[in-house]
Amino acid sequence: MTFTLATWNINSVRLRAELVLKLLAEEGPDVLCLQECKSPVDKMPLEAFAAVGYGHVVARGQKGYNGVAILSKIPMQEVGSHDFAALGHARHIAGQLENGVTVHNFYVPAGGDVADRAVNEKFGQKLDYLMEMRDWFRENRPEKSILVGDLNIAPREDDVWDHKKLLKVVSHTPIEVEHLAETQDAGGWQDVTRKDIPDGRLYSWWSYRAKDWDGADKGRRLDHVWASGDIASAAHSSRILRDARGWEKPSDHAPVFATFDL
Repeated sequence: MTFTLATWNINSVRLRAELVLKLLAEEGPDVLCLQECKSPVDKMPLEAFAAVGYGHVVARGQKGYNGVAILSKIPMQEVGSHDFAALGHARHIAGQLENGVTVHNFYVPAGGDVADRAVNEKFGQKLDYLMEMRDWFRENRPEKSILVGDLNIAPREDDVWDHKKLLKVVSHTPIEVEHLAETQDAGGWQDVTRKDIPDGRLYSWWSYRAKDWDGADKGRRLDHVWASGDIASAAHSSRILRDARGWEKPSDHAPVFATFDL
C-alpha cells in the first residue's frame, strides 16, 4: 500500500478551511494532519472535508487554542491521545490506518519568547512536554508508526536561516534541540524529511512579521515527519510545499509531505 501523508500547522482550521480544501484538491494527500486548529471538534468544518473525500477523522479540539486533527481518505480509527505535561491542552491525537500504521499528530508548545524556565513558565512547559514524550516513547517503543506535527523546534544548523543568531532564540536553543533528540532516540524515530533531503537549508515556517517573507527567507524547519525504525526505509519523496506560505491569508507554516510504501 502506497500512501502520501502531509502535516500542516493551519493556524485556525475554520479561518483557513478554504486553504485546506485547496491543498486537498491540488495535492490530494491520503492523510492530512493539522495542528493549531483553534476550534472545538464540533465546530471544525469536517463536513466540507468529507464532501471531497476525507470522511475519516480523528481529532481533539479546544476553543481558540491548540487543537489537532487527522483527515484521511483511508479508513482510520482513533487509538488514543495523551495530555503530556498535564497541561490540559489538545496537543496530541493518534489514529491507526487500515494497513496497521499508527499516525501520531503532535503540536508541541511553542515555549514563549524567553528561553529560561525560571522566568518563562511557557518555556518550562515546553521542556516538560518533551521530557514526557521521551519517557512515554521509551516505555511504549513505537512500531509501524509515523510521528508528525509542529514540534516547534528546528534542530539542525541548516534548519534555520542563521544558526549563530538563533542559538538563544526559542525553537533553536541547545536545550530544546537536546530534548528533541532525546525524544527521537527514545522512540527510535528517524527524521524522514532529512533522510530524503539530507543537505541544504530547509524551512517550513516564516514569520508573519517579515513583510517580504519569501525574499528575506528567514525561515525555520519547525514541522516534522518521523518514522519508527521498522518502516523508515519505506518512506520517500519528502517535500515542503513552500508555495502555500504565499497563498492568500496563509498560515505562517507550509505543509510537509512524505510518501510511504507499506
